[in-house]
Amino acid sequence: MNVHDPNGNLPVIRAHYADILCQLAEELGVPRGALLGAAGIRRSLLGHPDNCLTVAQFTRLCEAALIRTGDDALGLAFGLRLKFTTHGSLAQAAISCDTLAEALSVLIRYFQTRFAYMTLVFFTDGDEAVLQLDPGHAFRNLYRFNVDVVMASLVDVGLLLFGDRLMTAGRCLVDFPAPADPAPYRRLFADRITFSAGVNQLRFACTLLELPMALSNPVARRVAEAQCEQELRSLQTVLSARAQVRRCLGAVREGRLPGLDEVARQLGWSSRTLRRRLASEGCRFQTLQEEVQHQRALVLLCRRALTLEDVAEALGYSDPSNFARAFRKWEGMAPGTWRRRGAGTQSSR
Repeated sequence: MNVHDPNGNLPVIRAHYADILCQLAEELGVPRGALLGAAGIRRSLLGHPDNCLTVAQFTRLCEAALIRTGDDALGLAFGLRLKFTTHGSLAQAAISCDTLAEALSVLIRYFQTRFAYMTLVFFTDGDEAVLQLDPGHAFRNLYRFNVDVVMASLVDVGLLLFGDRLMTAGRCLVDFPAPADPAPYRRLFADRITFSAGVNQLRFACTLLELPMALSNPVARRVAEAQCEQELRSLQTVLSARAQVRRCLGAVREGRLPGLDEVARQLGWSSRTLRRRLASEGCRFQTLQEEVQHQRALVLLCRRALTLEDVAEALGYSDPSNFARAFRKWEGMAPGTWRRRGAGTQSSR
């Protein structure tokens, strides 16, 4: 696999995630040694939970498991194996919160300490709460696998903590076509999944955000969050400039995205330093801005209550025609056409 990711050679993925995937593959008849050999991972590296793999190693392992098991829904099965205890201090901090809303804020803040190459955001849309995943495009051949892993894990934890209350009136939207065999998805999501939706989202009623957490514990939360903060700081020291810029830009929910000078200040760098670091990674700030703006546009267009003028304004365009021109460059069609053909129609299901 050719990894086009600036963080590909950084050891930021916990080794026990790989160990769990190997256990699953072994149960499906694939020898552990074959997977580890294909991924270039020493067997001893999986022996301690504090060890880490590089993104390149972990993604090669996922690709090898997907190919050798021949199971297109392997990501769902893997996600269901990632119980909340798997995530260590992140899980402890979340389940120790007072309410679901607080738990989600913790999850969002520290999600990248577990999946450094993906982004998870939370927002409300009318009477729905939305968890949205951006698995990125650096590992396009693992796109569906990565979405499946995170969505299945989130749903499974939700079922464990709250029973079926979140999904009874909730739904899942994924940005890939319906598979030839949708049965594994129907077992997990019933009929509450929409394929080819343009976004990857879990949606549920906002009224559930105030659900109390049964294991709320302020002391345990402080201890666990302190550990998460330490892990986040360590991660940020090794993340690429590209990843850190995308993180700053992705945190903006509405309005115009910050410019290079503002992002540089947020990161504690000079503008010149930021330009130089991005250039050394082969990318430009404007390109990252456009990538994030494109993704924001797709998300907003899925909100059918918003007019095209509302979407343009929320994205920071003073003139809707400027938004329309930008969108045609991204998608090759007008935003209204995309909405009629794609996620705007399906997400209303």
